[in-house]
Amino acid sequence: MTHERLVILLAEDDDGHAQLIERNLKRAGVVNPIVRVADGQAALDYIRQGGNGQPLLLLLDINLPRVDGIEVLRQLKADPHTSKLPVIMLTTTDDPREVDRCYALGCSVYITKPVRYESFVEALRRLGMFLEIVKLPSPPSSPSA
Repeated sequence: MTHERLVILLAEDDDGHAQLIERNLKRAGVVNPIVRVADGQAALDYIRQGGNGQPLLLLLDINLPRVDGIEVLRQLKADPHTSKLPVIMLTTTDDPREVDRCYALGCSVYITKPVRYESFVEALRRLGMFLEIVKLPSPPSSPSA
């Protein structure tokens, strides 16, 4: 990824999916650090605390404990400090209403996790290639205390 300091925040509660995502993004050439959180509240907390001062890209599952991905997306896009944060929905949910809802709330990209392992790996490889060439907005400014 050309954004060498960019951190990928992975909000994924399924350990197997998280490992598969991380491993295959690395295989696709993504060298950025990946920070994983296992629930929506942890994702919001990490982002609101400034993400260690580094620009972020969020890979967000919809079905998360504590705060679901839809609510995470809603809160991030409603806050002027985080509204430009790129959010890629990466989820098993392929309901067209959910896809429309996520785009209406401001997600950048919506990717359905394929059920078949080989298809999931291929989707992650393509995501890695996409991350290599995509241009991202400036990082969100930290809220004033």
